[in-house]
Amino acid sequence: QVQLVESGGGLVQAGDSLRLSCTASGGTFSRQTMGWFRQAPGKEREFVATISRSGPIDYADSVKGRFTISRNNAKTTAYLHMTNLKPEDTAVYYCAARYSGSSYFFRDYTYWGQGTQVTVSS
Repeated sequence: QVQLVESGGGLVQAGDSLRLSCTASGGTFSRQTMGWFRQAPGKEREFVATISRSGPIDYADSVKGRFTISRNNAKTTAYLHMTNLKPEDTAVYYCAARYSGSSYFFRDYTYWGQGTQVTVSS
């Protein structure tokens, strides 16, 4: 069973940066597509970024140019480096994994972390 543990969230000011980490265990990380999603209060969970097992990367339009997704297979960890944070980035951020190619849809992901809160004050 794959387990995902996120870390790195916190309270920051607009314009600051944060790096989220997602460490996986119990599976074959190099074969997993990793995704980051976020959910704000009263809103549906939305796609943020994905990095496939073979390398292709994609981002939501709202974070392009500000967020960078990466992975270190040796450390079985995926990262989301967030810069120039805005109040509208405030949400619980979740990492997710699947043993298939990239997807923007949260229902396509099999494994989920517990989430980490990111709060951006103006």
